[in-house]
Amino acid sequence: MNRTFYSIDEARLLARKRVPRIMFDYVDGAAGDEQSVALNRSELDKIRLQPRVLVNVESRTAAHRIFDQDYKLPFGIAPMGMCNLTWPKADQLLAEAAVRHGIPLGLSTMASTSLESIASIAAENTWFQLYVSQSLDLAVELVERAKRSGYKTLILTVDVPQVAPRRRELRHGFKTPFKMGIPQFVDFALHPRWSLTSLITGVPELANFNQKSSHGTFDRTASRGAVDLDFVRRLRDLWPGKLIIKGVMSAVDSLMIKNTGADAIYVSNHGGRQLDSAPAAVSMLPIIRQAVGKDYPLIFDSGVRGGEGIIKALASGASFVMLGRPFMYAIGANGARGLDNLINILSSEINVTLAQLGKISISQLDHNCLL
Repeated sequence: MNRTFYSIDEARLLARKRVPRIMFDYVDGAAGDEQSVALNRSELDKIRLQPRVLVNVESRTAAHRIFDQDYKLPFGIAPMGMCNLTWPKADQLLAEAAVRHGIPLGLSTMASTSLESIASIAAENTWFQLYVSQSLDLAVELVERAKRSGYKTLILTVDVPQVAPRRRELRHGFKTPFKMGIPQFVDFALHPRWSLTSLITGVPELANFNQKSSHGTFDRTASRGAVDLDFVRRLRDLWPGKLIIKGVMSAVDSLMIKNTGADAIYVSNHGGRQLDSAPAAVSMLPIIRQAVGKDYPLIFDSGVRGGEGIIKALASGASFVMLGRPFMYAIGANGARGLDNLINILSSEINVTLAQLGKISISQLDHNCLL
């Protein structure tokens, strides 16, 4: 079967066929009526770019620098939990792809592979993303492990004070730890390749909590509402590397976070997975850019589904762009080859879009590229 795809939407359709429905819907689903996830994309689609002509654009580059590190492309892999549910060894595939293509990987606290194992694969290309559950001390323990493992960049996610109900997950009985019932058994039986490969490699689990800890274990359903500005300041004192605060959708919050000494703000509405009535993330991006100033780093995700979307976000004020679901679709569609396929598509689309805009580098993108 030919699993080559030419767009993220095509990758999604292929993944939907190969991955059990419960696992696909865990990745694909969102909060509430899923209006926010649709709005993210539709608002990006509405943005128009200004073509330019008669500019010499023969020598173009999509390379980009952020946090004193050069990357081959202006985008990376957003942190996502339990990726191995999409396809066995997905975390490892993502780490290897990050190294191959010279892009950063955000490793989630809720990854299916330990932060130490991924650090050994992706080294300088990995950023560690921290969730804080009911135990602040457990969070600090994770930070210390990340520090010992050589991570230089830490992402604190702050937009999940409580996990929002996601109806597709509820409908399928998706829970952690995972429990097998008759509907799940039938679903897996209809996807034998995924099931057999998962059986061989082992049941995915929250690998960062396998180690014994005096501070308990991570509970996905527990409140995470204890995280406040005081904790951010505490984290700033603990963490010697770059500190990013993820899930920010307010100019007021952005200024408070900037004043804590955080190195960057990550503008995101969690891909529509938290507050269904939230505005589109891209709508808040220029507002937050104006609030924090032109030189303060802003990372962006939510709704990007192609190279032109990456360019639109950068021209709207982002310093760097991250994508989440598209990488899961690519793995579900065709494993490691799917990841290479996707990254090559995005790289080509970025390159062509730069040419159409009369630009030769990512640093030349600004609001003048927008209509």
